[in-house]
Order: sequence, then structure tokens, then C-alpha cells
Amino acid sequence: MNFNGVDPSTFEEFLEPEEYVDHGHLFETDQIFNSKPELVNWAKEIAIKVNTYLIVTQYLRSRTSDRRSYVTLGCERGGANKQKMKPVVDDEEHEVQVKRRGPYGTKKCGCPFKLKGEQMVMCENWQVFVHDGRHNHAIGVYTHGHAQAAKLTEEQLIEIEQFRKSHVPPHNILRFFREQNVGCAVSAQKIYNVVAKIKKNRMQEQNTVEEVLCISAIRDYTVFYRNCEDSNMLSDIVVAHPTSIEMLRTWPYVQHATVGSGRDDPDW
Repeated sequence: MNFNGVDPSTFEEFLEPEEYVDHGHLFETDQIFNSKPELVNWAKEIAIKVNTYLIVTQYLRSRTSDRRSYVTLGCERGGANKQKMKPVVDDEEHEVQVKRRGPYGTKKCGCPFKLKGEQMVMCENWQVFVHDGRHNHAIGVYTHGHAQAAKLTEEQLIEIEQFRKSHVPPHNILRFFREQNVGCAVSAQKIYNVVAKIKKNRMQEQNTVEEVLCISAIRDYTVFYRNCEDSNMLSDIVVAHPTSIEMLRTWPYVQHATVGSGRDDPDW
């Protein structure tokens, strides 16, 4: 039995050939696709519905008329893990390659699932064909931890940017997405990464102090700062909200109004 170079004893969910899960009928279609990305997205969306995940394993773009362009899609658990090598110098000062040691795991189990999309002759349209629709592993129940299932859509990215303008915390944004979609597999780390990217793009070439001064000017904050006389470097900075300035200015009138009204106790 050929396991594509993978030892089946290392996988608890490895199935026997008679127990393979066949999903080939889900991808058998006569649909014509306008482009390669449309075909790939269609296949990935169907796979996600049954808790499997596809990746592009091979793509050939033909530049001649006698060959057609094609793309191959396989299960993310297909193939075998390639253990990395590192150079080590032995006693005789000869450099040799040895395998890296460590408790490394892999999700690769030689899954034979394979789809092939081909460009039609004399046009830009694409068709998809099932070469092998079987999975040799148990189908997952939970989608958490999969990059494709946790990928943010364009609409979600726009919503995150709008939420951040209103200073909504990332964990509340994640709760909003999960309330909208019970099966949402987006992790909190994804939200924090997007928030950090938005902040980085906003800052562009500015440093932290310049960013503070820029935001303060946009939001009409009052800024007081002082430079060091010797080096002319910024030594102190005070940022005050307009409402705080207004309250400070009205404080003498409030103090005057309380005198003689029974509220002139210093502890009041």
C-alpha cells in the first residue's frame, strides 16, 4: 500500500482504504468559470462547507496555443512533511547535513484528493475535473485554527476599520462577528493583527510623538509642550481635551456658587 512516503501509524485519524471519505460528487459539475480565481474560490467554498480545505498545489500558465493552462487543487493534508536539514561541522571540519531534532508535528498525511481545472480551447473560460475525490483522514468537526476558515472577508475588514474609528475594542469586534455568524472561525489574534496593520498604515512614516500631535490636532485637543534648552529636544508634553479646558475655566464660578449655600465645607 502506497502512503506517499508517510507512516500511517503516526496519525490517529488515518483511515483504511475501505473507509476513505469520498467527496468527489460535490465537485462534479458542468459549470463554466470565467477565470481561474473564480474556479478556485468555488472549489474552496464547497470544501469549507464539508469542513475540508483545499490549496493550490500546481499552476501552469501556457504561453503557446498547443498547450492549455491548468491548475491543480489538493487537500491541505496531502503530501508529506519535508523535514528541514541544518549544516553541522563534524570533528574533521567537514560540513554535513543532519535532520533537525525537536517535537515537530505535521498535518500532512498523504491525502490523495485532487481536482484539476483546465482552460478551455480558444477561449478564456475554465472547467473543473475530479481526479480523485477521496480523503484518507477523518473529517474535522471544528473549524477553529484553519487559516482559510478564519480568513477575514473584505466586508469584515471594512467593518473593523469603522469600529476602530469609534474606538471599539478588538474583543468586542470579535463578539459582534460571532453574533452575526454562529459558525465564525475568526480568532482574536486575527482581529488584533488587522488593528495593528491599520495603525501602522495610519502612522506611515511618523514616529509615536508625531502621531500623537497629529491626532490631537485633528480632534481639536489642546497641546502644551516644552523643549530642553540645551538639546532642543522635547522634554514635556501635555494633551488636554477641550471639555477639560472648559471645566477648568468654569471652576471659579462653580466655587463661588457654592459659598453661602451650605456647601462651603472643604470636604464636600
